[in-house]
Amino acid sequence: MSIKTHALTATLAGAMCFATVAQADREDWPENFTVGTASQGGTYFVYGSGWANMIADELGLSGGGEVTGGPNQNLALVHTGEVALGLTTMGPAADAVAGKSSLAPGVKMDNVCALFPMYETPFSITTLADSGIESISDIPDGASIGFGPAASTSDTYFPPMLETLGVEFDRRNGGWNDLGGQLQDGLIDVIAFAAGIPIPAVSQLEVQTDVNIIEFTEEEQAKVMEEFPVSAFSIPADTYQTLEDDARAVSMWNFTIAGCDLPEDLVYEITKLSMENNDKMRDIHRSAEFSVPENLEYNTVLPFHPGAVRWYEENGYEIPEELKR
Repeated sequence: MSIKTHALTATLAGAMCFATVAQADREDWPENFTVGTASQGGTYFVYGSGWANMIADELGLSGGGEVTGGPNQNLALVHTGEVALGLTTMGPAADAVAGKSSLAPGVKMDNVCALFPMYETPFSITTLADSGIESISDIPDGASIGFGPAASTSDTYFPPMLETLGVEFDRRNGGWNDLGGQLQDGLIDVIAFAAGIPIPAVSQLEVQTDVNIIEFTEEEQAKVMEEFPVSAFSIPADTYQTLEDDARAVSMWNFTIAGCDLPEDLVYEITKLSMENNDKMRDIHRSAEFSVPENLEYNTVLPFHPGAVRWYEENGYEIPEELKR
C-alpha cells in the first residue's frame, strides 16, 4: 500500500526550540545518544554527524556521529541498542528484516524503526582520467576496484552488479578517503561508490587530479535494474566539476532509523526538528533537499517509529497500518 502524501499544514518555523517540551516528557530520555554513520569521506558521515549535532544542540543532549561500516552495520547496531540512531538503505533494510543480513544471517532485526527519508544513493564509478577507462566495458579484467567498507551498501551490491555486466575484478575494501588516496597513488584502478552526492571523496579528488566519472549505458542500467532493488537515476552535471552532462546511474533510497524502544516523545521531537527545518538540514549536506515527508512512500520495508507516526499524522501524512509499530 503506498503512502498518500498531503500538503504540509503546519507552519514551518525556522529553528526549533524544545524548551516547550515538558520536563515530565523527558524523564525517560537518554542523557546522550550516538548516530551510526559510515566511513569518513562518504556522505553518510557528513550527513549523520551534522544531523546528530543539530539534534543534540536543539534537544540539549550530548550526542554525535560514529564512524561505522555503513548501512548493514548500522541496522545491527540499532537493533541491539549499541547506537540509538542510524542511517541505512532500503536494500540492506529488507535483508535485515527478513533475517538475511550478511552480518547476522538468520537474525530478524525487529527492533529497527524508520524515521524519515534522506535521499537516493546513486551507484557511481570514478577512476583517474589517465587510466584510459571511460566506460564500464573499458574496465580491464583483473582491475582492482575499491568498494568501500566491508558489508557497506556499495560492497554488498556493486560487486554483483559489475559481475552481471561482465566485469572481472580484484575486490578491495576501505574507507572512502583511504580508497581515494589509493586511487590517486595508483594502488587501485577504480572506485565503485554508493553514496549520496556530491561524494566528498570525489570532490576532493577533483581538486587534486583529473578524474573520469563513469556512467552506465542504457542497456547496462536496464540490466542492473532487472536484477537488483535499484531504480534509474541521473547524476546532475552540476554535481561535479568533471561532468559536462548528466550521468546515467542507478540508485537506492536511504532512511534514518531508530531503535523501536526509544521513547516516543524523544523520537517525535527528533522527527519534528528534522522535517520542519529543511533549510538547516540542507546546510548539513545538499542531498537533504530530498529529506522531506513527501518521500515517505519509498519505505515499504521498516515500520515507522510511533513517535514519527504521531508527527506525520498530525501534519496530514498517512502511514499505512502495516507500517505502524
